[in-house]
Amino acid sequence: MSFVKKIEISISLAMITAIIFSIISFADTAEEIREDVLRLHVIAASDSEADQAIKLKVRDAILTAGADIFDGSVDVENAVKKITPKIKTLEETANKVIRENKFDYDVAITIDKEYFTTRTYETVTLPAGEYLSLIVKIGEGKGKNWWCVMFPPMCISAAAEDTVLQSALNEDEINLVNRNPKIEPRFKIIEMFENLKNRTKR
Repeated sequence: MSFVKKIEISISLAMITAIIFSIISFADTAEEIREDVLRLHVIAASDSEADQAIKLKVRDAILTAGADIFDGSVDVENAVKKITPKIKTLEETANKVIRENKFDYDVAITIDKEYFTTRTYETVTLPAGEYLSLIVKIGEGKGKNWWCVMFPPMCISAAAEDTVLQSALNEDEINLVNRNPKIEPRFKIIEMFENLKNRTKR
C-alpha cells in the first residue's frame, strides 16, 4: 500500500470517528432536553373543520384555567405531583367548552410519557423522542394535534423568548434547540433511532 493511500485511509477514518463522536454528543444533549422539557398535547377528535376549531377553544380554556401550571412553576420533576390534583378541574373546564358548543365528546386528560417526532415551535426545534406530556384527548383523539412547551413556559407566545430558555436549559441544550432541522442532519439521525426504539416498545 502506498504512503499516499495510507494517508487517505487515515484521514477517512479520522473523519468517520469525528462524525460518530459528534452524533453521540448530539444524542446525549438531545436526551438531556427530553429530560428537561414538559409538553402540552391537545388532540382533536377528528380532522373535520368543526373538530379542529373546538380543539383550539379547548386549548384556550385549559391555558386560562390552568394558568398556575403554565407559568413555569411546574417542571418535569414536580409535574405529576402538581398537575394530578388539577386534572379533574381541567377536564371539567374542557368538557364545559365541549357542551357549550353543542358537541357530545368527552375530554380525557392524562400526564404520561409520549413519543414525538422532531418538532419546531416558533424558532425552537425539539429532537424526536419520548417526553413527559400533559395529554388532552378530545373524543377518540384521531385528529390533528396542537402542542406547546409547558416547561420552559412557552405555551403563551409572549413567554417564548430566549430568556425563558436560558433560565431552564444549559448552553449545549440551547444551542441544539436553536438549530435549524432543515440544515442539521443529526436531527434526522436522532429521529430515525428514536422512531426505531419507539416501535420496538409497541
